[in-house]
Amino acid sequence: MILFAYAALIGPASVGVQSLPLQAVTSEVTIVAQVQIQRSSIVRVPPAAPPSRLAQVVKWKEKGAPNCIKWSSMAAAMVSSPTTIDLVVRGGTRYRVKLEKSCQAIDFYSGFYVKATKDGRVCEDRDSIHSRSGGECLIDKYKTLVPAK
Repeated sequence: MILFAYAALIGPASVGVQSLPLQAVTSEVTIVAQVQIQRSSIVRVPPAAPPSRLAQVVKWKEKGAPNCIKWSSMAAAMVSSPTTIDLVVRGGTRYRVKLEKSCQAIDFYSGFYVKATKDGRVCEDRDSIHSRSGGECLIDKYKTLVPAK
């Protein structure tokens, strides 16, 4: 409740002006406010270190993989083509992330971002990889990488 008071602006000492009585008017004011709080976490996946010149080139073979990977386990990544990213998770397991379409923006700056989800996982056909330059690429499929014999 807010009280409003009305009083004479000119004091009684003014010529020909008498003091006006003080009046109190009561009025109710309803204020409606809406607050929307959003929480968004973004996880940056750093690029993997480039292989040394003396390192042996390993050929990789693709195998089946889970539909989702915990984003907290991602350790490093390397763009292997405009449609694939090789991902190393903690523990040393390697995955190939196949993107839905060519994603040229992913290699413009090194590294990419993954938006954290409530379930803590990055899933195929649901989540996207965000490049540092602003591009977005949907994850189509995961494949586990094992050394070829």
